[in-house]
Amino acid sequence: MPSRRSFSLSQLGPGWDRPGLVAGVDEAGRGPLAGPVVAAAVILDELRPIQGLADSKVLSPRRRERLAEEVRAHALCCAIGSASVEEIDRLNILQATLLAMARAVAGLRLLPHRVVVDGNRLPVLSMPAAAIVKGDAKVAAISAASILAKVERDRLCLDLHLRFPAYGFDAHKGYPTAEHLAALRQHGPCDEHRRSYAPVRAALERR
Repeated sequence: MPSRRSFSLSQLGPGWDRPGLVAGVDEAGRGPLAGPVVAAAVILDELRPIQGLADSKVLSPRRRERLAEEVRAHALCCAIGSASVEEIDRLNILQATLLAMARAVAGLRLLPHRVVVDGNRLPVLSMPAAAIVKGDAKVAAISAASILAKVERDRLCLDLHLRFPAYGFDAHKGYPTAEHLAALRQHGPCDEHRRSYAPVRAALERR
């Protein structure tokens, strides 16, 4: 896998290395059983580089929070988009994720000339876009987006914990841990559980 130092946007094809604003996009929350899926879009300022950007999954919560503050302070612009539990259940998680990504790009204060997205699927956008597998480890703007999306998604899980304390959303962030599955069996799904996910359907059927 190319490192960030060895990866260049020129590898994506003609025109990708020309001047212009490039937005990085990533998401958080595809795997959890509850809550919205969250995406972020970030256009970094080349004149104000941010040290330490990386895939959000390899960073500690405290480091993610600190870097998220730097991204908000130093990026040219950034935006958050999300898709609700109802949209996830109605559309499926992939389509809901792509919708959240498109909403994040649409929320940017500046219109990017090109967009790079983590993964292998692209949302519907009005500008040229490319999907980059493991992009959150290769492209700084995607790393920044992964951090913002993860921090926002974790914040929403703390809100879920305040609303539904029996499930432990503050600890497992909605992922299907043993503790979360036990709470589902005991209490049944709450309003923010994704009914289209098998463990939630099973808990509904048992009740």
